[in-house]
Amino acid sequence: MDEKTTNLIMAILSRAPQWIRHDLLSKDAGVKQRAEETLAAMIANALATGTDDSTAS
Repeated sequence: MDEKTTNLIMAILSRAPQWIRHDLLSKDAGVKQRAEETLAAMIANALATGTDDSTAS
């Protein structure tokens, strides 16, 4: 992975909403899966557009 991609992913992770952070730690598989899918979508969008701008927050 190049530095630009790494920085882009780190930017997304650093501004992930608190509910995602909380739900990633959930013991409820459905809740955890929703958070994982949301975070994956945020990262995929950032990689596709080349920016960390996102409406998810």
